[in-house]
Amino acid sequence: MAKLSRIRNFSIIAHVDHGKTTLTDVFLRLTNAVSKSKFHERMMDSNPIEQEKGVTIKLAPVRMDYQGYVLNLIDTPGHVDFAYEVSRSLAACEGAVLLVDASQGVQAQTLANYQKAKDLGLTIIPVINKIDLPSANIEQCLLEMMEIFNLKEDEILQVSAKTGLGVEKILEAIIERIPAPQLTLVQERKPNNQGASKEKKGTQALIITSKFDNHQGAIAYVRVVRGQINKESLHLIFTNTSFNPIEIGVFTPDPTKKDFLTAGEVGYIATGLKDTSQLKIGDTITSVKEKKYASPLAGYQEPQAMVFMELYPIDSKNYTELKEAMAKLSLHDSALQYQATNSVALGNGLRVGFLGIFHAEIVRERLLREFYLELISTAPSITYQIVTANQENILINNPAELPEAGRIKEIREAICQLNIFSPEEYLSEIMKFCQERRGELKNSLRTANRNQLKYEIPFAELVNDFHDQLKSITSGFGSMDYRFSHYQAVDAVKVDILINFVNIEALSFITIKGNADKKARAIVKKLKEVIPRHMFEIPIQAAIGGKIISRETIKAFRKDVTAKLYGGDRTRRMKLLKKQSKGKKRMKQFGKVELNQEAFLAVLEN
Repeated sequence: MAKLSRIRNFSIIAHVDHGKTTLTDVFLRLTNAVSKSKFHERMMDSNPIEQEKGVTIKLAPVRMDYQGYVLNLIDTPGHVDFAYEVSRSLAACEGAVLLVDASQGVQAQTLANYQKAKDLGLTIIPVINKIDLPSANIEQCLLEMMEIFNLKEDEILQVSAKTGLGVEKILEAIIERIPAPQLTLVQERKPNNQGASKEKKGTQALIITSKFDNHQGAIAYVRVVRGQINKESLHLIFTNTSFNPIEIGVFTPDPTKKDFLTAGEVGYIATGLKDTSQLKIGDTITSVKEKKYASPLAGYQEPQAMVFMELYPIDSKNYTELKEAMAKLSLHDSALQYQATNSVALGNGLRVGFLGIFHAEIVRERLLREFYLELISTAPSITYQIVTANQENILINNPAELPEAGRIKEIREAICQLNIFSPEEYLSEIMKFCQERRGELKNSLRTANRNQLKYEIPFAELVNDFHDQLKSITSGFGSMDYRFSHYQAVDAVKVDILINFVNIEALSFITIKGNADKKARAIVKKLKEVIPRHMFEIPIQAAIGGKIISRETIKAFRKDVTAKLYGGDRTRRMKLLKKQSKGKKRMKQFGKVELNQEAFLAVLEN
């Protein structure tokens, strides 16, 4: 059992692709945490999607032994959509390694993660990585870090994770600079959240993430803050659930069984719980015998979903499988929210809340690969705040939830604070682009040859391809980070899409009034191109309220019913054509239009 003074809990924070995972691999080699025969690159990225896309999606803890110390590293994601994973990791640490790419310098996500760590009072170890690159500009990078983070030059380490140069100095700095865990690391509070903080004794472990295993049920990844976790009956405070753990252990990086976990350690508890809703990220685990007086830990805030999409199985028989798969994914991803929904055109499905478009893309890909579910997904919608005529504030995340026009006093859209880092030569293009997206420049700062732009911008403008467009404008040198700020009044309307006179709610959208006509025409025109022709005529309409603002018509296939007639009485020909006409009218009235994924992408692309 490691003494508390010999434990160091730390995280690596950086912008995406600045070398976090590579540095973690070097740590594992240097500390002999993994044998040479079992080692492979990107050890901590266990998900195949992480391996392919080269990004870390889920935080992953690992225990390393080095010079008589136990080093608990919690690997974190760098993509803006997974910022909530970073906050979860930092809640379980005393320090963080701040990694900056020598060729790219300080980026938007670097600054955002640094601020999170400082707010939690963590010790920061600044590191410049990739000093071996021909494009590395170490002097400029040093100046940037000293200016932005108010650091001294001798505090900043210079390494190459790829070659291993200088990496041992980081391990030594972790031991020397990062403090040992304290029993009062996480502020304690009363269960009813009232009154001043009050110290309580008793076992406390913070759930930092979780996953589902078919044999062991829900598995909690925990940081033990106080006491000792044994194989005795344990209790979840927030959900008021008791259980007998199946297995307890640590990550080396593979799960390794232990008899108990002590204060300061990071490990896992296989709960055996089959109901995934009982295990909440941020909950506190204590022992059953101490539950009467144990206090819950004030963890971090639960992530707020801002982008919503509806997912429907292509085969309606797979709806139950979709629900079960989403339940398992949501256990491992606390930002994932979902509820049942129904569409006239698509049947039963789920309305799912995500943090961003990349987050949604990852979840859809996991549903396909891990659960073999082929899905139709609708265009994304975002949360709006509605002020009703009787001054009631309600949040809607679906155009179908919008109240009748007579009940609406004001529609408010989500506004985000946007940080953009870019070289100076791209500034004019960026400012023009942000202005077109309704962004309002609030401040600009210059550090070395890099500029930081601070904008307030509607979240609706960030959802669709903003990040990709920014990368294109800046030739890949620009970076961004955003966070929700407030709701602001906007002149918006709901546009309904009707196909064959049936309102398809899954295609409806909310947009600002000035853009409604243009967007509606573009979508209706695109739908005409992507919806396959049927044996009957299909009108496609866009409407605001009861007023049609755009229409296109897909012509019917025409079967030549007179092909076998060779001469004879003209009335025979007319009779066959009249019969065909009646049949088409009936099909037009009762025929069902089959929609494909391209129909929903039409809304996404406009």
